[in-house]
Formats: sequence, structure tokens, C-alpha cells
Amino acid sequence: MAEIVMPRLSDSMEEGTVLKWIKQVGDEVAIGDELVEIETDKANMAYESDVAGTLTEILAPEGETLPIGAPIAVVGDAGEAPTRVEPATEAEEPAEAETEVVREEPVQAARPAPSPAADGERVKASPLARRVARETGVDLAAVQGSGPGGRIVKADVEKRKPSEVPTSSTPPAAVRGVDEVGTAETAKGTTTQQELSRLQQVVARRMAESKATAPHFYLQSEIDMSAAVEARGRLKALTPEGEVVPSFNDMVVKACGLALREHPLANGSYKDGHLELHSRVNVGVAVAAEDALVVPTVFDADRKGLREIAADARTLASKVRDGSITPPELSGGTFTVSNLGMYGVSNFSAVINSPQAAILAVGAITERPVVRDGSLTTAHLLGVTLACDHRILYGAPAAEFLARIRALLEEPLSLAL
Repeated sequence: MAEIVMPRLSDSMEEGTVLKWIKQVGDEVAIGDELVEIETDKANMAYESDVAGTLTEILAPEGETLPIGAPIAVVGDAGEAPTRVEPATEAEEPAEAETEVVREEPVQAARPAPSPAADGERVKASPLARRVARETGVDLAAVQGSGPGGRIVKADVEKRKPSEVPTSSTPPAAVRGVDEVGTAETAKGTTTQQELSRLQQVVARRMAESKATAPHFYLQSEIDMSAAVEARGRLKALTPEGEVVPSFNDMVVKACGLALREHPLANGSYKDGHLELHSRVNVGVAVAAEDALVVPTVFDADRKGLREIAADARTLASKVRDGSITPPELSGGTFTVSNLGMYGVSNFSAVINSPQAAILAVGAITERPVVRDGSLTTAHLLGVTLACDHRILYGAPAAEFLARIRALLEEPLSLAL
């Protein structure tokens, strides 16, 4: 008999919420079978069992939030009889149903459950696709998946016409995940309270903890990307149709990887009163998800070529947006790059992704007038801001690290070395 505990599905995860039990009490479980869908601080993920046997007991009902390591289920020997019945279902007595209503949020009560597959097997779909289906009333059994192995992703669900729409008793805001706790008429007009999703709550808490505990200081620099713009133009012209062309952000990730290898403190962490220096250089790339920021990892960014980094970054961003990102792809980051240049932001200061030493905020590349050798000309300039944890990086080492990133980007041939 083996006890299943709340797993750690990401580096920053402290607790998880049981969203859906994929296996039920009495079901046979094989190693690698998807056991339960869990909401973490970064994404909704299906946890795969590392033991085989019969699911004999469910200790954590759907909707319950537990810390890492807390027991959530028991898997016994194959064929072993269950010791506890499953959590309450709709068919049980009214007293249980009333308890369920009190415990769940209004949004959950308003969501219709997707229908099972026609052949009795569970539909293959990403956690995000399942959530969108629940919110919109789409029957997953009628959706054709376009993901690997026919897996249904978010885009597939959004293409389908919902099988049913919310009743008039359900306010539109609740369907969008807004819990209208109450309204008040003030000088500001009608104010509506909106509850944060659990993911937003965790992000808010972690960002507040980072700002409160990590002594941030900031270094700003302006990088002449003229040579990089020219190099990328030539690279794009030489790239066969259909192949990935590295973006300027991919160049930044590569430059950071090389600079981190030369400046190990910037690649370190502050944890439990001591410094941790990491042998691998893994750069996290911030990606805007549905309602929060998710940071998948480009591993060994110092050793990979630009095209490989570009391919990895695009694959990871796609997985974040369709909800198929996996725990290993969100873990192991030693440094983070956050880019808002595509929104026309020239410069900004980012919050450190603790316990990492620093984060680089990247703005837009703009062509502006400059004076060179006494003559007026133009250059493509990029504004960047390095936020550092002063417990790890002091001013001079941080400035040297940022200067190295600038030098690498201003001579893009060095990125190929």
C-alpha cells in the first residue's frame, strides 16, 4: 500500500488545489497513468502516478487546497478493495449536496461538466482545455483534438459552439470567472469586487514576498542593436521558408546565457541564509498566460545555438498558452528574461523571480538619432533594466554582468561562439 502526497510540480510551488480526480476509487492504476489534475502556482497539471495498484482511498476531495507533502490518496495492491467511498456526488443525499454548495465557489456551481467520451474512456485534453470547456459548456467528447496524439487543446475548444449557454440566473461576470461579491454606489460609480483566481493569488503573494524580502536594486542600460538588426535581416533572408528565424529576444536569451556562464554569482540563488551557485545556465522566459505570468525554462542557454533557443522558446510559449506545459519545463530556472517591447514599452523594472539573483527587463527597439564621431546619425537602441538581489549581487559585479550582455548584443557574431 502506498500513500500519494501532494506533489511538488514546480520550483516555486508551496501548495496545490485538487481540481479533478481522473482515476476514481476502485480503479486500477499503472505507473505513468494520469491520476489527478492539480492547480499549482503556475498552471493546471495532470499528475502521473509513480506507483501501480488499485486506488483504494481518496483523502483530498476536489476543490481542496493542501500543502506539498500532504496525503491526497492511497493506492493499494492490485485488486484490493477500497476502504473509503469517493467524495460526494450529485446522486447522494441532500445533506451532502448542501455541504458541497457551501464549500464550492459560485463559479464552480455554474459550470456544466463535460460529457464523457462515447466509448467510456476519458477524453484526452489539456487541463486548460478542460477548464475552458467547463466554463463555456463545450462537450469535449464532440471536439476533434489537434494536439499530439489527438489531444484536445484550448484552441480546439474555442472553435466549437458551446453545447449550452449559462442560464439567465447566472451573471455573465461569473461565467468569466468574476465573483461579484457585492456592488456599491460611490463617487467612483458602481464598484464591483472581483475575486482573484488561485493562480493570481499565488502570483500576488510571491511577488509581494519577493519585493518585501529581496533587497532590489536596479541598473539601466541602453544597447545599440544596429548590428543585431542587420544580422537578423541577413539571417532571415538566408533562412528557408518554414524554418524558425531567431527573434531579438532569442538573441537576448543567448547573450544572457553566455554572460551568466562568465558571471556565476548572477546565475546563483539566495536561499535559507546562504548562496547557491548552479552549474547549469537555465534562462526562464516570461510568457503571458490566460490570467497570469508563467515562466518556462530554456535549459543550457549558454550551450545552445540561436536557432535551437528560438525553437525551444516558441514551443514553450505555445505549450503555456494551450495549457500543455509540463512541470519539468517550468522548473530549474537560474535567471529570468521578461520582455514587454512588443507592447511599445521602452523600459520597465521587473520583480525578481526569487530565489534567483536577478531578472532582465527588456523594452522595445527604437530607431533614434545619435551622435557618432561628431556626426548625427541614427541607431536602433534597446532599453534594458537589470533588477538584482543585493544579498547576492553587489553594484560592481552586477554592472560588469550587464556590460557583458551589452557587449555581446552589440557584436552579434559573438553569439555564435
